[in-house]
Amino acid sequence: MSALTLSRLRKSFAEVEIIKGVDLDVNEGEFVVFVGPSGCGKSTLLRMIAGLEDVTDGEIVIAGKEVKNLPPVKRGIAMVFQSYALYPHMTVFENIAFPLRVERLPNEQVKERVGRAAKVLQLESRLEHRPGMLSGGQRQRVAIGRAIVREPKIFLFDEPLSNLDAALRSEMRIELMELHKRLGSTMVYVTHDQVEAMTMADKIVVLNSGKIEQVGSPLELYHNPDNLFVAGFIGSPKMNFIKGKCTSIEGGNATIDLGKVGSVTLPRRGKAGLVGKDVLVGIRPEHLTLGGGEFQLTFTPNIVERLGIHTVSYSMLPAGESFTALFEGDPDIAEGKPATVSADPAQCHLFDENGLAVKPTA
Repeated sequence: MSALTLSRLRKSFAEVEIIKGVDLDVNEGEFVVFVGPSGCGKSTLLRMIAGLEDVTDGEIVIAGKEVKNLPPVKRGIAMVFQSYALYPHMTVFENIAFPLRVERLPNEQVKERVGRAAKVLQLESRLEHRPGMLSGGQRQRVAIGRAIVREPKIFLFDEPLSNLDAALRSEMRIELMELHKRLGSTMVYVTHDQVEAMTMADKIVVLNSGKIEQVGSPLELYHNPDNLFVAGFIGSPKMNFIKGKCTSIEGGNATIDLGKVGSVTLPRRGKAGLVGKDVLVGIRPEHLTLGGGEFQLTFTPNIVERLGIHTVSYSMLPAGESFTALFEGDPDIAEGKPATVSADPAQCHLFDENGLAVKPTA
């Protein structure tokens, strides 16, 4: 049985449709991340699951039970928001215990649940402190503790790390991943940060304009994007796209004319009807190497970022496409100095005139 099933889910505000028929299964114990740009509907979808937004049409099933018409407290979920929303006059203990006080649980049961949550979150020494005495990461842990004590079927996280600085955000990512392993609970997490999605998720749901573009594991989406949107959104720096035209298909291989950039033959991309059509060739910046090769091109960096562990260059190709290259370490490239790079054609991606991926044939 799935922990969560969404069927034909729709949400409209007046005449504007925000969620456009979402179907999704989340398995028991999975860490699922909703990711997409601002305005894509990911937080609205999470709030619909939580019961904080009405459903225009469709079904929400949690642990085999239809919950669309149930209030949030009856759905078996606990939600952690972007804002900590802690009570400043209460101790950490009482902040974590608050939902249990609302349920009027006996004191002994409250102490037991809060103690377990505090141990999991390494807050045992902070239980008598107030939020003002805690760091940002500790406050977020208190907010998570308040969700844990409810012992929900599903945890919902709405961009819980976006208010933290970069270093603390990285630490909290690891803590949340460890927490998921310890609890074994089903977690649904919303973020606009695709790096967060790639590092934390068992399964990523890529949303765009209220629709699901693709669902899969992080590496499945990285290596086999279904379309231009997913290809450009997953991966950092983002994938390069070069305009071209398919000139021939021989032996299952597609030859693409890239204008002044040259041409490339992509293995096992010989899709019927592609000859003569406009296409895009996608190359990830990290799949480029300095020097010549089977498929090579020359560019002149406008900006070079030297980050120690790697170097990133930014330039423009003859047809006006932006072009980013990522190299390990500190290679011999400089702004205004032409450089030649090569790519393995087998690692390149191909997209048809409709923006759909032309995937390798068997």
